[in-house]
Amino acid sequence: MADGIAIVGAGYAGLAAAVELAGRGVACEIFEASRTLGGRARAVEIDGLTLDNGAHILVGAYAETLRLMRQVEAPADALKRQPLHLEFPGRFRLRAPALPAPLHLAAALAGARGLSWREKFATLRFMQGLKARRFRLPADITVAELLAQQPDRPRRFLWEPLCLAALNTPPAEASAQVFAHVLRDSLAAGRAASDLLLPATDFSALFPEPAARWLAARGTVIHRGTRIGSIGMTMADDGERYFLDGRGPYRQVIVAVAPQHAAALLGVLPRLTLLREQLAALRWQPIVTCYLRYPPHVRLPVPMAGVEGGYAQWLFDRGALCGQHGVIGAVISGPGRHDGLDAGALATRIDAEVRRIVPGLPEPAWHRVIAEKRATFACTPGLSRPWVETPLPGLLLAGDYIDGDYPATIEGAVRSGVAAALSAHGRIGQPAGHQP
Repeated sequence: MADGIAIVGAGYAGLAAAVELAGRGVACEIFEASRTLGGRARAVEIDGLTLDNGAHILVGAYAETLRLMRQVEAPADALKRQPLHLEFPGRFRLRAPALPAPLHLAAALAGARGLSWREKFATLRFMQGLKARRFRLPADITVAELLAQQPDRPRRFLWEPLCLAALNTPPAEASAQVFAHVLRDSLAAGRAASDLLLPATDFSALFPEPAARWLAARGTVIHRGTRIGSIGMTMADDGERYFLDGRGPYRQVIVAVAPQHAAALLGVLPRLTLLREQLAALRWQPIVTCYLRYPPHVRLPVPMAGVEGGYAQWLFDRGALCGQHGVIGAVISGPGRHDGLDAGALATRIDAEVRRIVPGLPEPAWHRVIAEKRATFACTPGLSRPWVETPLPGLLLAGDYIDGDYPATIEGAVRSGVAAALSAHGRIGQPAGHQP
């Protein structure tokens, strides 16, 4: 497919770009270092079970992700949709009824357990204040500063858990403006936008593998287990040509890998000084996922349960979600007191937190801890993030770190891939040196 379009990386961003291009009649060539598709949201095999390298939550506001899933004919039952339901068993519960917006949020707050009426009104006023400003802040501050006037319990059980889940950055460091975007498109949007979409399958089967089958039928080739080490460039009479470890030439390349890998790929290509500075300035936040396997009868009271003041922040009942009965997944977003604990010590502490919710548990048969040390960028106030287009015509970026309204989420990755694809498609047939 020389002189065409190449994509480096078959995570959600790269595959979104490929699907968008194929939907417009443009096949491309994809190079993926792993044999498993999905990037940082992919399947892993543990003790005969297909699990994920991290626990991820989708919401109804993920319009582009859902659109592309429908386009590639992903299984309709791959996501379990339920109205917004946040619960810390015995401490707090917020459940949205099936009412049109904004009544669904008002009713959810009115019926919330664990908050006084004063706290409920303070929560509603907070959302009304953001809405009155159209979710635009005069200056970007931290989420902790934004929440300074909120009562303690709404902060602990609602706003701070949402901040960590969405931005993977502690409230004391997280961007309030990006958090406001998240609230605008979820809690403050239509009722369905705030729905929780809980995966009933692993994250490779959710979108990447259906996308791969759909793309193959339309001429796109995916080279699995093929790591690209560098991108080279030459000039021709009709514009730039790019080479991937000697493969090519390609008229356009979409680099859809993690930022640290993107920096290495770009090597010594010219005119990328600002981009290199932006990539070098990104800091990282971890995500740790701990799986515990109990006897099959063990269940949590809800499929997704919050943990107050624990090592874990959320517990997921894999039995209720995808039929893996007795398997509990615990997610820890960002840094915390778990840092420095070995896998066994962390699993012991999370087991104790599960037991607070489900007393009388037998010992787990096994545990596995998966630590992604560079899971997301630190979404801090005023952060300068690169856009999909670079100073080199035909060299594009895609990934969850790309500039936009969203933090490092699956939807952010998908949106960046779509934007890169639209830019690439716009250059097809353009004269040399043209940059749309």
